[in-house]
Amino acid sequence: MIVLRRSVRGGDACVLVLFVAPTNQQSVWCRRIFFFFFAITMSMPSHLNHHSDFEVLASPDGYVSICGYGSLLSEKSARTTFPHLANFRIAKLTGFRRLFTAVGGFFFIHGVANTQTEEIAALSVEPCEGETIVIAIFEIKKTEIPAFIEREREYRFLAVVPESLDGKPFTNPAVLCASYTDEEFFKFKCSEGTEIYFQQYGEYKIHKIWRDDVFPCRVYLRHCVLAAKSLGDEAYNNFLDHTFLGDRKTTIRRYLEKVCTKFMEEEPPESLKTRYGG
Repeated sequence: MIVLRRSVRGGDACVLVLFVAPTNQQSVWCRRIFFFFFAITMSMPSHLNHHSDFEVLASPDGYVSICGYGSLLSEKSARTTFPHLANFRIAKLTGFRRLFTAVGGFFFIHGVANTQTEEIAALSVEPCEGETIVIAIFEIKKTEIPAFIEREREYRFLAVVPESLDGKPFTNPAVLCASYTDEEFFKFKCSEGTEIYFQQYGEYKIHKIWRDDVFPCRVYLRHCVLAAKSLGDEAYNNFLDHTFLGDRKTTIRRYLEKVCTKFMEEEPPESLKTRYGG
């Protein structure tokens, strides 16, 4: 039995689902019905707030689709985090744009953040009418989801419906890591509070996660550009023209023209050559 209802909770549209299927055959049909209604009712993405929300997105064989839009555009890089990923492929996602607004604590730990120039940002995405981004999609086992949630907890988790490059909606929704705010993160996700959370980055003087006044980490940006280029001209040009600085005006193509593209020749440190090697 499926009960599917559209509602608004805390200003966010969401889909509430009760999914009960006592047999395998019923499970398959119920899931197909759910995904059908999910696709036609999802004019806005649905927030994934609990582990059980991710469970609903799992395919009958226990896999969950993940969207990659930055470093995960590279399958080699994606496999450093998800070594058992399956079915890596290209897709597009309508209604979102990429932004360099997430302060990457990882960059500080590995010595590739530049605090003098504020080149410390990683990518995120946010809803934006009229924008479309080319992304990568792959599947991971649902047993990997708890570790994924913990690793990416600074992000807002959304369920979205990607499309093939020729515009056909995917059968299964996918998980997207989207922009969050510090206020929401510390209210809903970070039980230890701001003081304890930032202790892990104390020596780097990080006091805010989400910022509009920072610039891309050079090693990370180089990797993302090379990864997009490896997927073909459409993905490459889409990355350059539909990825923005925190001002939401300057595209990465314009930014590269302004700062000079010589840094594209800079190699990542040995510890990151696989993960950020393009």
